[in-house]
Amino acid sequence: MALPANTLPYGLRDIKLTPIASDTGAYGTMVDLPVARTMSWTEGEDFSQLRGDDGVAAERGSGPLLSGDLEQGGISLVAYAVMAGGTVTETGVSPNLVRTFRKKGTDARPYFRADGMAINDNGGDTKVVLYRLKATGDIGGEFADGAFMLTSLAFTGYPDPFHTNNLYDIVASETSGAIIQPV
Repeated sequence: MALPANTLPYGLRDIKLTPIASDTGAYGTMVDLPVARTMSWTEGEDFSQLRGDDGVAAERGSGPLLSGDLEQGGISLVAYAVMAGGTVTETGVSPNLVRTFRKKGTDARPYFRADGMAINDNGGDTKVVLYRLKATGDIGGEFADGAFMLTSLAFTGYPDPFHTNNLYDIVASETSGAIIQPV
């Protein structure tokens, strides 16, 4: 079946995060966000006006940025570190293994890439790549009686100066395929 012009994505299937080295732009190892619930983004841009003679003479944009949210049920500590900064350590051996996420006051929030995938009504998929994100709003977690832990974060997305200034991609495919590790 050919890829229709109006593909209808529905049903979030996967979100993966990839840390980005701040000095080189090199990608680290991709990390899964288990039980992904929401991946939302909005493109925005700030504009300034040159005003004179009681009117607008020109208007200039500062360049597009993204804002958005990620929400997932449960979280791996490694994925949490990709979003929040900090370190993950392991001590002990199975069956007494202990994994600890620690965030210090000196740990900066890192840049990361987010890849999301939804299935399409035609059996294919639509993938979204948000190239360079940073958690700039709240990073939250919640334990609640009778509920699984939910985690969420608000982010800002910037053009990626290391990868041809990409901001985001939306790619519809006729057949479904896995999200692959970026290079």
